[in-house]
Amino acid sequence: MIDKELLDILCCPETRQGLRVLAPAELAALNSDIARGDVKDRAGKGVKEPLDAGLATEDGRLVYPVRGGIPVLLVDSAIPLGRA
Repeated sequence: MIDKELLDILCCPETRQGLRVLAPAELAALNSDIARGDVKDRAGKGVKEPLDAGLATEDGRLVYPVRGGIPVLLVDSAIPLGRA
């Protein structure tokens, strides 16, 4: 869904880490959590709509949503995954 050349130049706007596309199983698990109402973004707002795709930081702590094929690289829109 995300062009490799574009992905190679994208980074987390906060940490400048590289990003990777979520694997299908990771996306399905996150969307399941969203459907249960268990997901909030960095701004504390509940995420209501399932993601088309997601871009995870290298350390796996944040996911930036992709909506309509467009990455939403706003710090407040990032979804914390709570990984150590």
